[in-house]
Amino acid sequence: MLAGPVATLNSEEESDPPTYKDAFPPLPEKAACLENAQEPAGAWSNKIRPIKASVITQVFHVPLEERKYKDMNQFGEGEQAKICLEIMQRTGAHLELSLAKDQGLSIMVSGKLDAVMKARKDIVARLQTQASATVAIPKEHHRFVIGKNGEKLQDLELKTATKIQIPRPDDASNQIRITGTKEGIEKARHEVLLISAEQDKRAVERLEVEKAFHPFIAGPYNRLVGEIMQETGTRINIPPPSVNRTEIVFTGEKEQLAQAVARIKKIYEEKKKKTTTIAVEVKKSQHKYVIGPKGNSLQEILERTGVSVEIPPSDSISETVILRGEPEKLGQALTEVYAKANSFTVSSVSAPSWLHRFIIGKKGQNLAKITQQMPKVHIEFTEGEDRITLEGPTEDVNVAQEQIEAMVKDLINRMDYVEINIDHKFHRHLIGKSGANINRIKDQYKVSVRIPPDSEKSNLIRIEGDPQGVQQAKRELLELASRMENERTKDLIIEQRFHRTIIGQKGERIREIRDKFPEVIINFPDPAQKSDIVQLRGPKNEVEKCTKYMQKMVADLVENSYSISVPIFKQFHKNIIGKGGANIKKVTGQPVPGILALLTLTPVALHHSGFGFEGESLTSQPWALSVFSRDVSFSQSPLSSQIREESNTKIDLPAENSNSETIVITGKRANCEAARSRILSIQKDLANIAEVEVSIPAKLHNSLIGTKGRLIRSIMEECGGVHIHFPVEGSGSDTVVIRGPSSDVEKAKKQLLHLAEEKVRKELYTPLCLSGFAITERALQQTKSFTVDIRAKPEYHKFLIGKGGGKIRKVRDNTGARIIFPAAEDKDQELITIIGKEDAVREAQKELEALIQNLDNVVEDYMLVDPKHHRHFVIRRGQVLREIAEEYGGVMVSFPRSGTQSDKVTLKGAKDCVEAAKKRIQEIIEDLEAQVTIECAIPQKFHRSVMGPKGSRIQQITRDYNVQIKFPDREENPVHNVEPAIQENGDDAGDGRDAKDADPGSPRRCDIITISGRKEKCEAAKEALEALVPITIEVEVPFDLHRYIIGQRGSGIRKMMDEFEVNIHVPAPELQSDIIAITGLAANLDRAKAGLLERVKELQAEQEDRALRSFKLSVTVDPKYHPKIIGRKGAVITQIRLEHDVNIQFPDKDDGNQPQDQITITGYEKNTEAARDAILKIVGELEQMVSEDVPLDHRVHARIIGARGKAIRKIMDEFKVDIRFPQSGAPDPNCVTVTGLPENVEEAIDHILNLEEEYLADVVDSEALQVYMKPPAHEESKAPSKGFVVRDAPWTANSSEKAPDMSSSEEFPSFGAQVAPKTLPWGPKR
Repeated sequence: MLAGPVATLNSEEESDPPTYKDAFPPLPEKAACLENAQEPAGAWSNKIRPIKASVITQVFHVPLEERKYKDMNQFGEGEQAKICLEIMQRTGAHLELSLAKDQGLSIMVSGKLDAVMKARKDIVARLQTQASATVAIPKEHHRFVIGKNGEKLQDLELKTATKIQIPRPDDASNQIRITGTKEGIEKARHEVLLISAEQDKRAVERLEVEKAFHPFIAGPYNRLVGEIMQETGTRINIPPPSVNRTEIVFTGEKEQLAQAVARIKKIYEEKKKKTTTIAVEVKKSQHKYVIGPKGNSLQEILERTGVSVEIPPSDSISETVILRGEPEKLGQALTEVYAKANSFTVSSVSAPSWLHRFIIGKKGQNLAKITQQMPKVHIEFTEGEDRITLEGPTEDVNVAQEQIEAMVKDLINRMDYVEINIDHKFHRHLIGKSGANINRIKDQYKVSVRIPPDSEKSNLIRIEGDPQGVQQAKRELLELASRMENERTKDLIIEQRFHRTIIGQKGERIREIRDKFPEVIINFPDPAQKSDIVQLRGPKNEVEKCTKYMQKMVADLVENSYSISVPIFKQFHKNIIGKGGANIKKVTGQPVPGILALLTLTPVALHHSGFGFEGESLTSQPWALSVFSRDVSFSQSPLSSQIREESNTKIDLPAENSNSETIVITGKRANCEAARSRILSIQKDLANIAEVEVSIPAKLHNSLIGTKGRLIRSIMEECGGVHIHFPVEGSGSDTVVIRGPSSDVEKAKKQLLHLAEEKVRKELYTPLCLSGFAITERALQQTKSFTVDIRAKPEYHKFLIGKGGGKIRKVRDNTGARIIFPAAEDKDQELITIIGKEDAVREAQKELEALIQNLDNVVEDYMLVDPKHHRHFVIRRGQVLREIAEEYGGVMVSFPRSGTQSDKVTLKGAKDCVEAAKKRIQEIIEDLEAQVTIECAIPQKFHRSVMGPKGSRIQQITRDYNVQIKFPDREENPVHNVEPAIQENGDDAGDGRDAKDADPGSPRRCDIITISGRKEKCEAAKEALEALVPITIEVEVPFDLHRYIIGQRGSGIRKMMDEFEVNIHVPAPELQSDIIAITGLAANLDRAKAGLLERVKELQAEQEDRALRSFKLSVTVDPKYHPKIIGRKGAVITQIRLEHDVNIQFPDKDDGNQPQDQITITGYEKNTEAARDAILKIVGELEQMVSEDVPLDHRVHARIIGARGKAIRKIMDEFKVDIRFPQSGAPDPNCVTVTGLPENVEEAIDHILNLEEEYLADVVDSEALQVYMKPPAHEESKAPSKGFVVRDAPWTANSSEKAPDMSSSEEFPSFGAQVAPKTLPWGPKR
């Protein structure tokens, strides 16, 4: 009943525009507004809704008699206040309480709506006395009070501030209990009764109708029941055919429901009278064809004939089909049933199960040919059965059967299979890595090999394919299996530290080994396992060969990892390295690595460095070195050129800021020894180094070195830092080598022999002669080695040692005891150890403790220093004073403030330290008094060279000679000669001085360097400065090579200048000169000249190579093949360029004069020919290709292409073809072009046609769905819009009103503007 009016209204809206009053309803009259202030009248009340505030305020009043807490004394405190605070915290609302005159409680609640409602409910429940009432409504209405998920009940409780209890479904009671205030109970009771009253208007009715008549009531495709539901507004539920229920359920308004029931009853009674039935037998297998997809065939018969067809359930064995309908229509229906049943047939074809996948073809290609011709035929292959089932229209099934039988016959004639037994443990080896072995066999013999998965533990392997190929594959697989049975596995023990070296960077070295022994599988353990076992598996002979090869490799690695340490005086390290690392490179025969190498030396390496101990890890020793190699570039140097040829080692030097003097050499033992000898010889050449050998029994070596090497280190430090080298432990050698300045070596020798004598007395029990010392058992009994530790502040140590070790030597000479101070790396910096005879140690201890005690007694003293010398002590942030404090036990020296003419200097500290400091200050003053200043004339243009990088050379001279050097200010506009004269031995041939400015014989002011210090020191410093003046030599270099020597942006010449510490002057290009001038120190010029000539040789060789590389070859190739030769993003042409090391140039398309079919190849002649052959090979393959156009529905193009072309690229890669889709706006949007080899093109076309068929079905379904989703009525909306139109407007022709003036501010006033009063058609202005 509702459908009719709705349809009418819609049609009216579409045909006629609304009236003016409908579109713009008038505002209510003023009177009406006053009378009905509570409920605004008119259509506006439905249109306009007030905007609700997010925060609201409500006031609740609790009468005195309903208050829970009536005690006046407790207002604002006690239980009532606690409850209000809890409510505020729980709900987030704000509560304010006040007492009215009648002692009632007024509560103002502010907050968001939900919070206010919850707070109100809590207030009523906890601050107001509660009443209760019951209301009875029908049990079936209770669920409507509760609502979905109880939401309606919760809203009702919040609105009324009550608690509503509804009996459980299993409770027969219909009483609902409401608890709350009287007002809330009344409101809740009213709402519950209102819900019940609404439900009373609705009804539910059940009608029993025989199951057989349900199809007549529903109608074809449920249309009849749908019409009844739409007309009556009643919901009608007919059980589906699969549910064995007879009742039909009606739900709706009582009146409309009665109409619907009456109509259904009428149809039922009518059909019951008029219809009859007939039963026919139809094969069970044909029932599904009668039913049709989703029951469509039954609905189709019902629509055409009005006859219902009843099919027995699928689980029933009955084949009887019952037709129910009017007698005259049963015949037609029976004909249709038989037609449907016989329209499809089921047939089977005998075919061995192993042939099934060949019949299906690669990716279903063979089967697709049949299914494309006969799409309604369903072909089913059952695994393990030797038959194929066909189902579909009879004619199509017969044709498909013939084709499959022919295919089976052909396959049986030309295919064969065989099954072989191979132990399953060999299966994965037969398959090979990533299937390499089995794929090779498949491709080589054109067969299919089926190997069972590991989980089955089956030994049976099946080979299918061409009979000859099957036999060959069988033979090869059996041979492989036989070979594997003869395999052996061997475990090779290789230290884990060598594993990464053997594997190589990115596995390069292990790949070489595997290529050398392809039949051997080499497995390295996981690094996390810390295992040394490397497993080899393969044929016995090959495994043995591989084992020997790897053992030899490991032996080489072990041999090359031998290392020795060489102590070299720190000041000579830079000479050992050479400029740019030249010397080191020559020693090692390889570049110095640029990484920081942390060397953790083994005890063996420790012995190499001269320290032998047992049972202690080197990392615990102070000389476990963190050695940092220098990152340098290399060049030729005449120094040590012979060493480079003889040695191939790695040399690591300590960092510049490290205190270590040890250089570590790694490589083969013989090479390491040779490199050490060369390095030591360099040191000998550089300084007056003496070397003495002392014979000390090997058993004493460890005790002489001492715990953590402290004992031997103390001797080395005491004797000016000499190097003492002990032989390797176990070598049997007694020779200890002492190396250093002659005087220091002799001193160290005496102390070492003296210490050895003491050790002998302690450790030896028989007479022993050691270097002239006769030791008897009696002497041994008289003396024993004794050790004592004492403590002193670290700042006292230098004072206790004294200048040059004088004080501590005096104590040792007096007592005979050895005193060892802590090294910089020792944790305990206060510990001083005394070693020797007990009496000597005690005496030394007494002397040292007295000295330390004196140092602890702080005194203050002063001395007079002329103010003119004050600046010397305080300049450079008081460096001189800091040095005095460090040397003399931390004594504090205070000079008067600058500006005051006081000469009093205060000293504070230990008495002895203060006296020593005063003495030192006096010495400095005497030096200053004796100081002279001399001049050294060196042309200004050489000053920068003399200073060296960052002034390093000058700083070295000032340190060495204890002088001060001052350079003059630079002359702003010096006059230079046009052509600088050649300098020899530091003499200036032309200094650019103007003759009229000064006497030609006298030097210029800007050339004079002043040197201050003691006279003899100043003279020595002057000689050192003059030795730094550069000289110039000339080298002849062909002019055409100059630009290559200079390099890009001067990088080449800068590198040489930095490397050889010289200045290289290349003549200007316009001079066309072959002469290059080299200016620098005499020591560097020979190296620089040799380096330059070597660079010339390299450049000449490069020129010759460049000439050979410039050979050009042209290839004629049709321009249409150029894109294919270039490849996607240049991949193909780049591969050819890299592979043949050539440059390939394609013609410029924009150049009309250039032949478009000529490709130019540049490179070595042999390489260009190889590249040409590669290009012509590609062209030959391209010429064999064909292009075919395929009609492909444009609606499926996007799906075939895929996201970002991923799908189409996959197809092109798989079939090795090129597929081009039409551009937008092409004449034929369905034409797709496939290019490639003929067989590939054919396969690709079949594949994309299959995809088209699959995707097109989805497109058709989608379009069909869109038809239902967009009714035809909406299609008219595509017409141009007429805009918004209304009828009966005040300004129309039949109206006296004019149309509103759009430009008038009166007709359309702006917001806030004052407008003159005017009577408007839509009501009085308020």
